[in-house]
Amino acid sequence: MKYFIGFRKGSVMLGLLLIGLLNGALTSAADLSDNNIKQALRDAYQKYRGLDEGENADYIPALAEVDSSIYGIVLVTAGGKVYTEGDVKSEVSIQSISKVFTMALVMDQDGTQELVQNMGVDATGQVFNSIVAIEQYQGAEMNPLVNAGAIATTGLVDGKDYDEIWGKIAREYNEFAGRELEVLEDVYQSEAATNQRNRAIASLMHAYGHIDENFLRATDIYTRQCSVGVNAKDLGVMAATLANAGKNPVTNKQVTSAENVPEILAVMATAGLYDDAGKWLYKTGLPAKSGVGGGIIAVSPGKFGIAVISPRLDAAGNSVRAQKAIADISNALGGNPYEVTPR
Repeated sequence: MKYFIGFRKGSVMLGLLLIGLLNGALTSAADLSDNNIKQALRDAYQKYRGLDEGENADYIPALAEVDSSIYGIVLVTAGGKVYTEGDVKSEVSIQSISKVFTMALVMDQDGTQELVQNMGVDATGQVFNSIVAIEQYQGAEMNPLVNAGAIATTGLVDGKDYDEIWGKIAREYNEFAGRELEVLEDVYQSEAATNQRNRAIASLMHAYGHIDENFLRATDIYTRQCSVGVNAKDLGVMAATLANAGKNPVTNKQVTSAENVPEILAVMATAGLYDDAGKWLYKTGLPAKSGVGGGIIAVSPGKFGIAVISPRLDAAGNSVRAQKAIADISNALGGNPYEVTPR
């Protein structure tokens, strides 16, 4: 009889627990229902489509020529549902967003501590292409999302020659996007002709022991990876792969180790939006990465990845419309991982 009563009490407790979990699941499902997602994207698109603040990046000549009216939004859930609004077909160069995926490749290859021990994972407090920051700490307090750390990260990719290294990087990007991406040759040629500062950065990182003697090769491969063409859907799927613990939710392929994703997202959170990474995290709570090509990706872990392309940038080098649209959509859908309801 005691056993029976205990069982019944346990059943009631279990039932209450399941009801609580179900209520939470229903609340989450309601937040991410088809209608809510579509409405959030539609509202953000319409709200900012007429916004013309900011300018195209022009320190790379080819970027100044990109159509500044491009504006596309894509949200991909961790379950693989794809939602789009606006221009999701026009391609721009991935630029600094590429740093995230080369970082993921090196983590899978060498483990998460390799980057910590080589160039570090701290925000530098300086601009993304700072030489002062390298000198201040002899290249040891960088991170993989500023140029010094990114070139060093590219230099860590194993391979007997240029083609083998590039092949690994290209395959990584393709698997994250779920399709074969191509280098925009006009952007690559334009960037390669004007990357003297990056060559100087790589030389200095080599002098301090963070890149081997092939530092100029690493710089050129880094330049090529920044020139890969992507559209908003590509970036949305890439972001969703991180939201889904490294498994592409569209292709169902495990692209990067789930164990490494928390570290990837941590670096994105602290250093993803150039000088304004802190402001962005304060406002949205979302790990994100921007590129001067006009794209931004953001990740709501376990929920969705979102990407927006709009080439007009603010003074920090981040897309004006993309920041505003992502913030609005995330707020509408409960994307901030730091927001919880008191029990």
